[in-house]
Amino acid sequence: MILKYDVIIIGGGHAGCEAACASANMGAKTCLVTMDMNKIAQMSCNPAVGGIAKGQIVREIDALGGQMGLVTDATAIQFRMLNVGKGPAMWSPRAQCDRGKFIWEWRHTLDATPNLDIWQDQADELLVEERPNSSEGARASAIGIRTIWGAEIYAKCIVITAGTFLNGLMHIGRKMVPGGRIAEPAVANFTESITRHGVISARMKTGTPVRIDKRSVHFEDLEIQQGENRSYQFSYMDKVGTLKQLPCWTVNTNEEVHQVLQSGLADSPLYNGQIQSIGPRYCPSIETKLVTFPDREKHPLFLEPEGEDTNEMYLNGFSSSLPMDVQIEALKKIPAFRDIKVYRPGYAIEYDFFDPTQLNHSLESKMIANLFMAGQVNGTTGYEEAGGQGTLAGINAALKAGSTSTDNNDDASSTFILHRDEAYIGVLIDDLVTKGVDEPYRMFTSRAEYRILLRQDDADARLTEKAYELGLAKRERYDWWLEKKNHIEEIIYFCQDFAIKPRLINSALEALGTTPLQFGCKLIDLVNRPQLNLKNLSEIIPQLNEVLNRPTNRKEEISEAAEVRMKYKGYIERERIVADKMHRLENIKIRGHFNYEEMQGLSTECRQKLMKIQPETLAQASRIPGVSPSDINVLLVLMGR
Repeated sequence: MILKYDVIIIGGGHAGCEAACASANMGAKTCLVTMDMNKIAQMSCNPAVGGIAKGQIVREIDALGGQMGLVTDATAIQFRMLNVGKGPAMWSPRAQCDRGKFIWEWRHTLDATPNLDIWQDQADELLVEERPNSSEGARASAIGIRTIWGAEIYAKCIVITAGTFLNGLMHIGRKMVPGGRIAEPAVANFTESITRHGVISARMKTGTPVRIDKRSVHFEDLEIQQGENRSYQFSYMDKVGTLKQLPCWTVNTNEEVHQVLQSGLADSPLYNGQIQSIGPRYCPSIETKLVTFPDREKHPLFLEPEGEDTNEMYLNGFSSSLPMDVQIEALKKIPAFRDIKVYRPGYAIEYDFFDPTQLNHSLESKMIANLFMAGQVNGTTGYEEAGGQGTLAGINAALKAGSTSTDNNDDASSTFILHRDEAYIGVLIDDLVTKGVDEPYRMFTSRAEYRILLRQDDADARLTEKAYELGLAKRERYDWWLEKKNHIEEIIYFCQDFAIKPRLINSALEALGTTPLQFGCKLIDLVNRPQLNLKNLSEIIPQLNEVLNRPTNRKEEISEAAEVRMKYKGYIERERIVADKMHRLENIKIRGHFNYEEMQGLSTECRQKLMKIQPETLAQASRIPGVSPSDINVLLVLMGR
């Protein structure tokens, strides 16, 4: 059987689902190929979305018209805003989700997306057409796939989002079983059908913890961790979930636990030579923690519910590939788990990924034209990083396929690229294609040099108009952003213009713990005081209370966004100036202008890195490890000539 589409998406994980929705919503006839339609967007590890910097990515996906935020809001069973004790650039939303309902909410979303078909099958071979005289530089072009059941599906563009399934190999102790996820088969052959065209692959490792039956847990020995009462949401659209809100629990390991775990290290795949690939630095297994921090007497664990109507629980912090009897015996040394029953032990998995420096910023392969990659196949870890890449890959695949659902986009053949000062997604992709990876990449706020510009509260301000021009964000989303934008500006203008008289407010200011006024001032001067905010000021200034409570949705979110813009105005403007300076280097195109091999004014390492990555701009070249400021000066001088 032969099928034909504009875009094929291979893999139904978080990257694949976002890519499929983005492509289809832009008008491209899209086919999502997945091995199991009942495990769409499976949360393979932690049943949670968001976290430090990851929450910002989810809000960016939502601002672009993506789906992860909406699905999370509909299936959340606990919500928390992390880092609220720090500045707003560090605030990061995180939600615990119902794993099963998350899948079916995604399935409903895909079923309701026009231009999108789902084909349940397994990709076996990438179909490639040789292009020896191509002007694009790629020696070959992807034209379709062949599945294990013999179906041939052809398309103008193909997006690979295969997660951990490519030659996946699972480990529990010395036992090894091929698989892409527990109880699911690995994908053989497909990697080889790509690498034969010059694409370089390598191996990475990740893992997941034990799953526990909550009926066997002594909760009286755990410390409860409630969610927040405030009605936070990931999506900027107003879709509130209705699921019961549940707590999590915390507990620590102890010396007895550590002794049992250490007794099994000889059978650990991580330390007996069985696993050679590198695992995620920032989500280490419990055995790695013991080896890396031998002086630590305890390590924190977090017991998290998998859903509102299941007994299955997830033990965050106890990722392991030790023999199953060692894992269970160690857990029984924790009082709360003394009678523990488990559904399955933790395990590690090795899988293929492709060096992301072989990609352009559009996530299209430099070696095989019309082939895009997103998610863990690019060396990342995390649902959020995958979803962000999937959104951009889906957009760019649809653009290259020549299909858009709107006339707003004048150049359907262009690419959509986010810069480092525009989105965490832009930081993520630039890091991948410029620096590459030597371990699974995880996003942190510290990776973004312009994080004051990339706050979780303003992703819609940064991205929604761009998405609307593309045709991805729909009119309803765009109109809501305009309404919100106008209300934020109205609050700011009011605070800038409203005059405060000392005699009318000084007693209230003293009661709020701040210095009384000597002279009159504008309201914004009070807002900028650290002890004051719009909420407590509105309680003593009726006119402000009236402005904040104009008829609209999401009043609290709007007030918070306005307050952040006022309080941090100086910092935001200063960072914008720095970012604009860097844009000058972004505008200096260097790809194709130099033969780096013959440039003796550059260091040897610089020449090698530039030849490998072939950066598009001088700014990208400056971010490549091994390229020094003096090397950039040499390039600037030569560009001047």
